[in-house]
Parts: sequence; structure tokens; C-alpha cells
Amino acid sequence: MSTNKVKQIHSFGQSIWLDFIDRAIISTGKLQKLIDEDGVRGVTSNPAIFEKAITSSSDYDADIKVLAADSTSNEELFFGLAVKDIQTACDLFSGIYNEEVKGADGYVSLEVSPFLALKTDETIAQALKLWKQVDRENVMIKIPGTQPGLAAIRKAISEGLNINVTLLFGLPRYEAVAEAYIAGLEDRLAAGKAIDNISSVASFFLSRIDVLVDPMLDEKGLGELKGEVAIASAKKAYEIYKNVFSTERWEKLAAAGAKPQRLLWASTSSKNPAFKDTKYVEALIGKDTVDTVPLETIEAFRDHGVAADVLEDGLDTATEILEKIKAAGINIDEITQQLEDEGIDKFNKPFEKLLQAIEDQKTKV
Repeated sequence: MSTNKVKQIHSFGQSIWLDFIDRAIISTGKLQKLIDEDGVRGVTSNPAIFEKAITSSSDYDADIKVLAADSTSNEELFFGLAVKDIQTACDLFSGIYNEEVKGADGYVSLEVSPFLALKTDETIAQALKLWKQVDRENVMIKIPGTQPGLAAIRKAISEGLNINVTLLFGLPRYEAVAEAYIAGLEDRLAAGKAIDNISSVASFFLSRIDVLVDPMLDEKGLGELKGEVAIASAKKAYEIYKNVFSTERWEKLAAAGAKPQRLLWASTSSKNPAFKDTKYVEALIGKDTVDTVPLETIEAFRDHGVAADVLEDGLDTATEILEKIKAAGINIDEITQQLEDEGIDKFNKPFEKLLQAIEDQKTKV
């Protein structure tokens, strides 16, 4: 029998996490099958994913009825629903989390309210609250990598939380996130606390970059670079990652058991139908990284994906691509800031829809 193509990716040092959760995928055994057959090693969720899960099925109706009696707000009620799903998924992945190298994988991510993306103190408070509510070693709390999020990330790490930093598009912000992680570990170590049980990923969003940049490339006569800018940025991010986590400063933390903050590739489904549907997954397979993949992309890769260790191939070309677009007057820093702003909005809108759906459901029950 031929080797599962998705599972092959793990042999190159990359972990595949599923970018989806709902009660049906857990209760039907489909998630367990993805773990067993495809080697899926974690799960990520976000407000849009939960909005789809809760509004498109009746699986949550009974819990909404129960929680409505005690919840002070619809947002609190939502987190009551979400925490239950995250706990169940964490338990499902506990075997992976407790493998020989404990904590290498097996994480399930739950995001703070998207309404808090630009609020430092409120983000810290909610991250700590959700961490306690889920009460699982292998939960990761997602915090947006906005400018106000940096201090929240540092504080959460210093408090011993596992953090998935989300909504990263630009290289300067990624460097700032890696700094926040390291500083948080240093704060914790200085307080005499253990740092060998903390894990973090920095989620770098890909295909959305090309959706915005590609039309500009046509205008500048650089059409041959379409679909390549996001991959070039990711390769440069990996170069930064290798540099940051090989310094003397890092080695002091590593000696105390600290784990590097892995890069996680997000938004890896192809938005342009002209591209191969496994394009972004195939281009960025490499050691000590994570790729969080929608179910349909996992299924596509299982069918016709090509697994190979290619992340560090063509680094010079990646540098040239970013230099070319800069010379053509395309300001990648402005573009990535625009994408961050739009990303916050893209999570706010489904969250608002979700809260309204909960309100509507409460009136029915």
C-alpha cells in the first residue's frame, strides 16, 4: 500500500494541523481518522470557523439552552460552547502531546475575542481566563500579532501559557513577535519559573498576500511573479527564524529547556483557481514548521500533493522577488498592514454574526 501523501510531510519535519473544528468531525470519528491515516497533529480554530460550526448545525442548540441561563453575555455563552469543543479535541490529541518528546505537538488553538485585537490589557485578561477554563496542557491561546498584541504575547508567555500568534503578514512584525516570545521566556525565567513546558507558534498568513499583490504585479509588468510573493516572504521569514533561534541569547533559554517558537503557515488554500490547489502547502515543507490546512486542502494533498523538503530551496530567488517588487514601487509593508487591518475585520464580522445567531437561538429555546 502506498504511503499517505499527507503523512509523508511529517517525515520532512513539518507538522500538519487541521484548520477546522466542529462537533460533528469529533463525534463521527472523522478527526480521529485524520490523526490515524493522515498524521494530523493538531487543530486550529478561529471566530469564522466557530461561526460556521454553530450556525450551520443543531449540535449546539441544547448547550445554548443550558448556558443561556447562566451566561451574562452572548460572548460568554459562545466561549462556553467553544471551550467544550476545545477540551474534547485536546483530549483527542493528548496522545500526540504526550509522545516521547512531550509537547512537541498535539495542540488545539482557541482564539481570544477578535474585538480585542487592538486592546492589550483586555487580551491578557481574556487569554488567562480561557487558559484556566480549558484547563488542558495542550491548548494554545491565539492572540493576534498586532502592535498592541505584542505586549499581550510577552505577558502571556511569562505567565506560562502556550500561545499561537495569529494574523501575521509582514516580516518586521514577525521579528517583533519572535522578540516578544523570547522576552516573555526571559521574564518567566527571571521570576524563577520553569520554561520547558511552554510552546508557541507564529502564524504567517500566505495566500491573502498574493490576492492583494498579484493585480499590482500585472500593472507593473511583473506578471511572471504572480503567486510567488507570499512564498518568497515565507522563505525569508524562515531565514529570520533560523537566525533568531540560534543566537547566544536564545541558547541561554534553550539550556533551560525552552522550545523555539515555530513558524506556522496559515491561509494555505489557493484563492486563485489558476493555481494548483496544493501550491502553498507544497512550496513550504520544511523542518521545524507547522502548516495549518483546511479539510479540503488536506483531501487534495492526499490525492495529488507532492511532499518534498523544499522550504530552504531558492532563498536567493526569494530575496530577488522581494527586491523586484520594491524597485517597482510596491510597498510590501503597507500591503501587509492593510492585510492585518482587513484580517481583523474579517474575524469581527463572522463573530458579530455568530453572537446574533446565539441571540436568535436563545429566543427560540
